[in-house]
Amino acid sequence: MSERRTKKRGRADKAYLNEAFLRSSSARPLRILSEYLEPKKRFDESRIDDTIVFMGSARLRSREDAEAAVRAAEAGDGDIGVARRQLAMSRYYEDARELAHRVTVWSKALADEERRFVVCTGGGPGVMEAANRGASEAKGLNVGLTISIPIEEFDNTYVTRDLSFHFHYFFMRKFWFAYLAKALLVFPGGFGTLDELFEILTLRQTGKMSKNLVIVLFGTQYWEEVVNFEALVRHGTIDRKDLDLFHRTDSVEEAFQIITTHLEEHALAERGAFL
Repeated sequence: MSERRTKKRGRADKAYLNEAFLRSSSARPLRILSEYLEPKKRFDESRIDDTIVFMGSARLRSREDAEAAVRAAEAGDGDIGVARRQLAMSRYYEDARELAHRVTVWSKALADEERRFVVCTGGGPGVMEAANRGASEAKGLNVGLTISIPIEEFDNTYVTRDLSFHFHYFFMRKFWFAYLAKALLVFPGGFGTLDELFEILTLRQTGKMSKNLVIVLFGTQYWEEVVNFEALVRHGTIDRKDLDLFHRTDSVEEAFQIITTHLEEHALAERGAFL
């Protein structure tokens, strides 16, 4: 018998093991679905249905790091103007850290067998690291929803190991921010922070988000300079009542009271993940 006839044919890969197919455009729906199902499985296993989301710049530094940068710049190593600006902005890192610590302590004290109101961030540095750090220092679970981008800036060491997620699709990451959130705290940030904030505001404004989500913009002067909400009203592009969709404050204490009072009045009864 010829060698051709006696040689066994190789068995083809199963479709779900075919890496070339899974990475192809044809399998994009599967990849999108996996960024829903895999996080859902982990959230279900950890019994997490409700989060307090912190958003803000990845570029902010802790006060300790910022002070070290100023000392280095004064010694000739670095731009002194940039270092001093970073030091001034470091207050928001420390405020996010303190606020995340306080809401975590408050949440852990609730008489509830489920894990309620877990701190959730984008999982990167800056404000995100600060919030995860504050929750971790309060010995609470916390979530990090990172995203793949060209800049190597993500994954901070304070995110709970089993609740560290890494997304390819921005819209799936945004879904998980919105779906679990019962409160949103937005600290000074750039394009990404503005994008996430305005998407949530649009969902609330149009009624596409039915839950009573409390939104706090932290840093009054920053937000007044960066977004002229009054001009939007004056030009008739939003209604005056749309400004009631969010609060503005510079105080950790006030932000804490706004969030916890709202959650006690609304979210304790409307538990679970939904929009």
